[in-house]
Amino acid sequence: MSDACDVMDSPDPSAPAPSGPAPSGGARAGRPTREQARARHEQLLDCAFGHFLDKGYEPTTIEAIAAEVSMTKRTVYARHPEKAALFRAALRRGMERRAASRARIEATYVDSLEQTLVNIAMLRIELAGTEEGIKLQRLINTEAYRFPDIFQTYYEIAVLPTVEFLADLLAEETARGTLAAQDPMLAANVFMSMVASGPVRFLASGNALDAASVSHRVTFAVRLFLRGAMPR
Repeated sequence: MSDACDVMDSPDPSAPAPSGPAPSGGARAGRPTREQARARHEQLLDCAFGHFLDKGYEPTTIEAIAAEVSMTKRTVYARHPEKAALFRAALRRGMERRAASRARIEATYVDSLEQTLVNIAMLRIELAGTEEGIKLQRLINTEAYRFPDIFQTYYEIAVLPTVEFLADLLAEETARGTLAAQDPMLAANVFMSMVASGPVRFLASGNALDAASVSHRVTFAVRLFLRGAMPR
């Protein structure tokens, strides 16, 4: 299991405070600070994320997660009243921690429009193609019937920032007359489906894609997209 499940030094918020006077010059013994409580909650979510990725939703238990982080079930349920709530919260945090930063997305931009589009596609495939990324794709696909909202959550966190960056770029190129993307957001979403969805699904299904195959596929899709987006 992930190192996030390692026990931290901060106390369990459910544990009773020890009797006797509080130490001078600091917080009362046994009472976690706000920062400690937040860190413990983040540890809980990170550990739960690892459990859900490795085991899936159904086999994962609150008992196992609570034991891994040395919390009581009462503490977990005080934060998340049911397993489904913990599942959603853990996935959201896991997605947020692994999503591309704004700086990393902006770093795909170069003088060549074609190369910029290639860079954007490769970034998306790189992030989704990691071991954890593949596990996450499989988990979403498996549990979508039970949690249809996690598709939208994943899109908003992991995909939308890149789509918005690309839409702005396509709008600028359209204003210059080099492209004719009258609906930049739609064009950006179509582009991501063309260049990234196929390889990501292929990887999530357990098949390997070597770097040369990915590069050839992405370059072909980018050029096809650009030809279709040229002014007529």
